[in-house]
Amino acid sequence: MDCYLGIDFGTSGARAIAITAAREIQAQVSDRFADSARQNLADHWQSVLFKLLAQLPQTVRSRLQGIAINGTSATVLLCDRKGQPITEPLLYHDDRGKQVLDRVAAIAPPDHTVLSATSSLAKLVWWRQHLDNFNAAHYFLHQADWLAFLLHGKLGISDYHNSLKLGYDVEKLRYPDWLDLPMLPEVMEPGQAIAPILPNIANHFNIPHNCCIHAGTTDSIAAFLASQATTPGDAVTSLGSTLVLKLLSHTRLENKHYGIYSHRLGNLWLVGGASNTGGAVLKHFFSDEELLELSRQISPQQESPLDYYPLLKPGERFPINDPHLLPRLEPRPSDRVKFLHGLLQSIARIEMQGYSLLESLGATSLRQIFTAGGGAQNSTWTAIRAYQCRVPVQIASQTEAAFGTALLTLPQRDSTSHDEGRRDQRLGGNTERS
Repeated sequence: MDCYLGIDFGTSGARAIAITAAREIQAQVSDRFADSARQNLADHWQSVLFKLLAQLPQTVRSRLQGIAINGTSATVLLCDRKGQPITEPLLYHDDRGKQVLDRVAAIAPPDHTVLSATSSLAKLVWWRQHLDNFNAAHYFLHQADWLAFLLHGKLGISDYHNSLKLGYDVEKLRYPDWLDLPMLPEVMEPGQAIAPILPNIANHFNIPHNCCIHAGTTDSIAAFLASQATTPGDAVTSLGSTLVLKLLSHTRLENKHYGIYSHRLGNLWLVGGASNTGGAVLKHFFSDEELLELSRQISPQQESPLDYYPLLKPGERFPINDPHLLPRLEPRPSDRVKFLHGLLQSIARIEMQGYSLLESLGATSLRQIFTAGGGAQNSTWTAIRAYQCRVPVQIASQTEAAFGTALLTLPQRDSTSHDEGRRDQRLGGNTERS
């Protein structure tokens, strides 16, 4: 039975998951990044990549037909003509681009996604201005691009998920006229076949020579794909330290005021926003054991009279844009069950406000929510959220980004269908209107 491999390079480690065409997991392996890997980081990534391949059972490696890789958004590096990094990579959260935002603003349209200190474009412009050996660079690549190159050997190839923050026009599927810089990679559709695996890699790991390497994606998009939310109106709420909303929509939204932007998924759009409220506030007041025990004592259908805006410090961007918004955590009852009830309901209310805002700006109406993150395990909170949002809420069937990346490599069910249909199928989209 053929296998298809997705590899996720996240913030603290990497994971690989092999699945069948029926989306059944055949193997999964992981490895954490070493704390000592701050220097020679690209070499460490390469070591981890090959370690993951080596850890897969030989029976799985010998049946691999496709491989794709995701990386953290806007983690980038410069390479020479042979693909060797000429400097240390800049990570997703590196904000040195703030020093050149005036130059970025001079070429990019107002309120564009690239006008961020951490965008790929800001990092490229910073390197161009500050790196002494910049002229030695021939390729500007994202993390996923470079790791895939190690497997297929073709330089200068990216995908339109990673390239969004570089300035690539994901609506017209080309670079805009205002973006005239050297070393911009060729951009492909996520999941598009690039080339067969290099023969030496295939021989070393006993992988079939016809195993194809596919264009990748970002870790957050891969996690959405893993949920298998496929129909416009499907959403994924990530209940981690913060509250992150992603809604599959027929309509593209871009709103810098609220930090909203859209990734292309075939001929659909993945619209997202993030609030500063979330699990970090809960864990500030309650231990994991308390959250579990006290939640059991809450009736989800009973409204709490408490109206909070749970934040740990002032400032919010979505669904309210106010950098000075104060936390609202009073009155605080002595009964900790009532206090927790108020917090859970208030965060659920903010979640609904977020989806309502996306709808008011033109996104497809919410029809159901898949939940990922630690908060997904709290059944009481799930029931409260379903009551507040008035739509079905369920735990995502998969939350691993590696699983979502593996889906990009699956063969298409109908090879005679139109390009748009094939693209939607690979990216998990369904063009039916809700």
